[in-house]
Amino acid sequence: MAELIHAIGSRKRATARVWIREGKGLFFVNGRAPDKYLTRKDLLQKILKPLEVTGIKNKIDIKVKVEGGGISGQADAISLGIAKALVEMNPEFKDILKDYGLLTRDPREKERMKYGKAKRRRSFQWTKR
Repeated sequence: MAELIHAIGSRKRATARVWIREGKGLFFVNGRAPDKYLTRKDLLQKILKPLEVTGIKNKIDIKVKVEGGGISGQADAISLGIAKALVEMNPEFKDILKDYGLLTRDPREKERMKYGKAKRRRSFQWTKR
């Protein structure tokens, strides 16, 4: 039996726990196929990018448990989790994944609401009289 590797990826409020092992190419996100869970094609391409770049798309089984945030943040979290797990599985993948920017967590978060403002930065409309 192949060794099970675990990694965690996150983006905004989404956190993805990823388990990978050598296998036939099975892929599950929260118990569903990735194309059933992430309905947008661009998000599906985003989570498959680490596998395509390293060229092991049908050689490993992946199980992902993702929670929090929206589907876009979840897709980024899954992508980062898969990339981290691949590096743990084979350290030679680190340079390849780093060149494509797949090992960097996007640090942007939602800005907090401020008092005296309509939104994060937008002020209320000013009236002269």
